[in-house]
Amino acid sequence: MSRLLALVAVALAPLPALAQDVGAYNRALAAFNAGDLDTAAPLFFETSEGASDPETKGKAEYYLAQTFSKKGLPVSAFVTYAAIVKAGPKHPSYLKAVEGLVDMQQQLDEQNLIPSLLNQAYTEEVRDQWVTLPREVLARINYLVGTISHRRGRLEEARSLLEAVPPDSRIYAKAQYLLGIVLADPRFPGRPSEKDTLDKAALAAFQTVLRQRGERQIELKETRELAMLGLGRLHYGRGEYKEASDAYELVPRYSRYWDQALFENGFARFQNEDFGGALGSLQALHAPQFAGAFQPESWILKATVYYYSCLFDEVKTTLAAYDEVYGPMAKQLQPFTGEDMELIPAFNLVSASENRRLPRPVYLWIRNNERIREVMRVLANVDDEKRTIAGMSSWKGTPLATQTMASLEDVRKTLLQVGGTLAKSRLREAADNLRTFSDQAEIIRVQTALDQKDLLQAGVDQKALLTRQSLYRPAMPGAAWNYWKFQGEFWIDEIGYYQYTLKRGCPAKPSQERSEVTK
Repeated sequence: MSRLLALVAVALAPLPALAQDVGAYNRALAAFNAGDLDTAAPLFFETSEGASDPETKGKAEYYLAQTFSKKGLPVSAFVTYAAIVKAGPKHPSYLKAVEGLVDMQQQLDEQNLIPSLLNQAYTEEVRDQWVTLPREVLARINYLVGTISHRRGRLEEARSLLEAVPPDSRIYAKAQYLLGIVLADPRFPGRPSEKDTLDKAALAAFQTVLRQRGERQIELKETRELAMLGLGRLHYGRGEYKEASDAYELVPRYSRYWDQALFENGFARFQNEDFGGALGSLQALHAPQFAGAFQPESWILKATVYYYSCLFDEVKTTLAAYDEVYGPMAKQLQPFTGEDMELIPAFNLVSASENRRLPRPVYLWIRNNERIREVMRVLANVDDEKRTIAGMSSWKGTPLATQTMASLEDVRKTLLQVGGTLAKSRLREAADNLRTFSDQAEIIRVQTALDQKDLLQAGVDQKALLTRQSLYRPAMPGAAWNYWKFQGEFWIDEIGYYQYTLKRGCPAKPSQERSEVTK
């Protein structure tokens, strides 16, 4: 009898602790339901840290993340959801935490840490559980993990994930755009033997984006403009230069990607032997409105157009302009492109609201990179949350405040490392571009001098050849268009509609002369 009583005593011993855990959790939940979040959060935290019952502990962790979210602290919520997801599918709130993590990604527009975490967590072990998530949540996961697969060159995997995003998802347009990029990638398995099939699928994906309408799709305006660029690049890669030019001209004037469309359209027009159209695109790109643009290759293209027309004086003038604009930039970048450049100082160079240590066009080019912009946005959220928590008297000095501030600081350090890596890479890319295009400028300069020498030795009077030619007005696209001669002033309603007419300084070959006589 005494032995039986001892066993009962042992079995009942944990009950007071369990009752205490449940009681603390219930008090926290009551405060949460009443909207008293300042009271609920410390109680949920204490329960999540000290509860012995896994079920109660897990629910407290989840509701702590929910409390952070409702209080407008999305980074703190993200950190708490992430801890649950990392704990694995045995956690009682695992799937709810996955859903919460996806919600915080959307709220923060965070493109680095959360997608990487979802990518790590999305294993074969949990796949059957994740498919039970709400349809929109699973669609966002497939898209976000697809972005990571694309960045890491796992293109077939990215294709499968992106194709799994259904048309009724709010992320569908973004997924279709990225699908087009993946399929058009020269590294995609199956090229070149399946090139036409893959290009056709990429074309369909871009056109699907362009057909989307309404406000339901996330970031539809920017995604449609990116699809226009993607469409132009696809046609350009296939040698369909007229179609490429048509796609680039779809990009709205003065939109975020218009300068890039102007530049790439210059190449498409040049390849289509529309030299005047190519110079017209570059004329717009070199307008004062784009004075802060980093487009060194545009000057090389301009010199190339003149070179192919044997307009050697214009070649020299263009290359001199390139040297004047970009020569000093190359020297100014030298201190920031070495291997000893640390990550955080590299990020600080571009994250400051104004930085005179970098050339302004390079500074703007790096700062406008979408991933760097995203790092800066989330860092701003981190700092806002730290100030909010520091100013809350009811949390001051509590373990909740101490640990949350420490977690936010860890996120901040990680983001600085990510931002520094991106900034350092872009600084090197800018320096490499300037070095490459300076070399190309020198090649064009040397070749121009050689060609001029050949013409002189051949007895060609190039000045007389050019004098005999007349400049003509460009053809009007339609009856509603007017012709205005450019006289050195850039009018805002004319930028983007320029068309050059060129003389040709190359002597005609005998076959060309016979053809002209026949005409």
